Amino acid sequence: MISHHREDLLRALPYVRRYARALTGSQAAGDGLVADSVKEILAEDTATEARIALYGAVTRRFDALRSTTIPLSHGLSQRQRQLLLLTVLEEMPLDAAATIVQVPPAEAAADLESARDRLRSAAATDVLIIEDEPIIAMDIEELVQSCGHRVVGVAATETDAVAIAQRCKPGLILADINLGQGGDGTHAVARIMQRHHAPVIFVTAYPERLLTGNALEPAFVITKPFEPLALAIATYQAVTGGVRLD
Repeated sequence: MISHHREDLLRALPYVRRYARALTGSQAAGDGLVADSVKEILAEDTATEARIALYGAVTRRFDALRSTTIPLSHGLSQRQRQLLLLTVLEEMPLDAAATIVQVPPAEAAADLESARDRLRSAAATDVLIIEDEPIIAMDIEELVQSCGHRVVGVAATETDAVAIAQRCKPGLILADINLGQGGDGTHAVARIMQRHHAPVIFVTAYPERLLTGNALEPAFVITKPFEPLALAIATYQAVTGGVRLD
């Protein structure tokens, strides 16, 4: 049973790391929360599903480090952010998310409804989209604009991405990883960051490949195909800087 529990934790790890980083706004702080939480879960003898237990441990540890009574920027409370991340970015059922944040499902549903209404109050910024598929790029552009942001450029190659970033100085970058013949989205971002720093959201069908723990990794990752609300939450988190613990 312990072996099975450990295997379940390993499968959940990349996604829990994504959640923790989105909460904290930092790779180091998020991974630190996850590492401590894994130790806690392995030491417990519980019948709770491993994935739910791990998300719950990360959430409790985060709550212990931040006041739950002080509203965050743009009107979202800490619990609302957690519920949005869990139900949309992590695709958790409402009941599971409510269990993780330790509130009744009805209360969690009310918090979610309020949080969705407030997302549009996030600060608008200039966005660079790096995506080689024209239809996907148009969809992303429309979603970004519906969130209240301004698209300053759409790049299909590394070269175009770097040139647009140098010219427009975007406040947010949305980047695909695989640009086909146009190169690699992570390489494009690395080149951009040599001269211009901005929050980055990576969009990929394989988030586990990006969250390996072997190199510097993004705090914000969206899995393809994604829902509009997932993008809205990620842009909110990225633009407002998450809640840093360092």
